Amino acid sequence: MPRRSTQPDDYQDLPVAVAVMQKYFPTAHVIAPHDHRRDQLLYAVSGTMRIRTDTHSWIVPPERALYMPHRMVHSVSMRNPVEMRTLYIEPRSHPRLPATCVVITPSALLKELISALLGEPLNYAQFDRGNWLGKLILDEISRSKLLDFSIPMPSDPRLLRACEHVLENPGMGSSLGELSDIAAASERTLARLCESELGMGFSAWRQQVRFQYALEDLARGVSINEVARLCGYASPSAFTAAFRKNFGLTPSRILKSLSATGSATTLAPT
Repeated sequence: MPRRSTQPDDYQDLPVAVAVMQKYFPTAHVIAPHDHRRDQLLYAVSGTMRIRTDTHSWIVPPERALYMPHRMVHSVSMRNPVEMRTLYIEPRSHPRLPATCVVITPSALLKELISALLGEPLNYAQFDRGNWLGKLILDEISRSKLLDFSIPMPSDPRLLRACEHVLENPGMGSSLGELSDIAAASERTLARLCESELGMGFSAWRQQVRFQYALEDLARGVSINEVARLCGYASPSAFTAAFRKNFGLTPSRILKSLSATGSATTLAPT
């Protein structure tokens, strides 16, 4: 396999529609806020990423990928060691590419195509194998089913401080009142900001955060007893009931659908 750069800037102005970079990151590594001239597909072969923009946060578990349109400022943090494949895609190179940030489950074909493109020169010609691989990759991305793994984030700095604390400590049961000191705002002010900036109450928002971390842990083989405890539930049955009420399916059903080749379930609150 030819050696290639691990510097994103080296991929932005290539005269090809799709280029792939392979990179490894240690636990807790953080990529500071930045943007790119090209669209990106950030694919976690192994490990879990958390990706942030000004308005949303995404948990991207292993074998999942986030499509991100160009010029969107974002940061990436690694919750454990991550093996990442990043596709740098020329904007508008396919008419059905996502127009917003979305999480997908790459099909078996898409994963093989990405691996094959890694073996091709970066600057492939129009009739080279790399060009045909790139065309197939774009088509597979455009056909992917979407996963609603997004967590809305506020712009108000007071509520943002409280939300970031929850993201770092999803199992803590702190109320809005108990987060007032961190936020430097009253409980009433924070409650008002939740409705106006998150579109939901604080408890509902925190539950979304907990459930997405729970899916990540369950996918890694953590027992449902431990996941329930980490999410702040008194028992696995209480956790499962709350999860099913929110998503309409039990955790085991959703995990089964996520692991099915080329399929996905849209996870939207019911």
